[in-house]
Amino acid sequence: MTRKIGILGCGHVGSTIAHQIIIKGITDTLVLIDPDRDKLSADLLDFQDAQVNLSYHTKLIANDYSALSDADVVISAFGNITKAWETPTDRFAEFPYTKKYVEEAAPRLKASAFKGVLIVVSNPCDVITSIFQKITELPKDQVIGTGTLLDSSRMKRATAAALKIDPRSVIGYSLGEHGNSQFVAWSTVRVLGKPIKKILKEGAYPNADLERIDHDSKMGGHIVFFGKHYTNYGISAAALRLLKAVLNDAHEELPVSNYYQPLDTYLGYPAIIGRKGIIEQLQLDLSVDERTKLKQSADFIKDKTKEALKKNTE
Repeated sequence: MTRKIGILGCGHVGSTIAHQIIIKGITDTLVLIDPDRDKLSADLLDFQDAQVNLSYHTKLIANDYSALSDADVVISAFGNITKAWETPTDRFAEFPYTKKYVEEAAPRLKASAFKGVLIVVSNPCDVITSIFQKITELPKDQVIGTGTLLDSSRMKRATAAALKIDPRSVIGYSLGEHGNSQFVAWSTVRVLGKPIKKILKEGAYPNADLERIDHDSKMGGHIVFFGKHYTNYGISAAALRLLKAVLNDAHEELPVSNYYQPLDTYLGYPAIIGRKGIIEQLQLDLSVDERTKLKQSADFIKDKTKEALKKNTE
């Protein structure tokens, strides 16, 4: 069997994802779609030059939606970083651009008869994931956003730095919106075989506290963004991990943006990921405070969506 992946949008993030797919030999065929034809042509030639020195061959196709008909996974990575830079603390700053793009791309994706899994990276991630699902009419379980997978990674990095351990040894989640209303569900975080709250209460790490770790995890994205005016490596690694969980039918547990029926919205919440997308949604035993924060984040997503859609039609 052969594998085929599509990427919609080949800016900083899309091209980084494409590069990783090519150098790791993740797919047999890669379909790249971007309205900037000159930039896309340059990327294709650059990737072809790179393949001469790689161990894998990847067939590359440019700007052909019909080629997505039998794709296993399509990744939406389009965005407008100049809009994000105008309001760097608000992921909804990109919404007018991304909404316009999804309204152009989603019908063409639907017309191609694509039946695979759609992974959304574009911001505001939870809202764009929802709009993609509504327009394509793909089952909700087959439309997934990277959601709080990156936020959880940043939390793990900050927690590991405070405790001087490897971040892959930290277990736990950030939940809710991939944006300002996301929060760390500390009741889910475990390190060194124990809940982190218990570890810190025992006093073994007197210079570590949850507020500081939370601040450091949230500031990570701002530091990267203000340092080079975009982010690409962290989010691309998150997207690749989600992509491979789908392709490999891994049944891996990841905090991604998926439809959370109790609050009637897409938001970051852990689920089991496999070949058909969302295999099962976890049922976390959150604290009362965390359940309140999850609802507040869901309400924020829904309110901002209504507000943004209203402005867009005025």
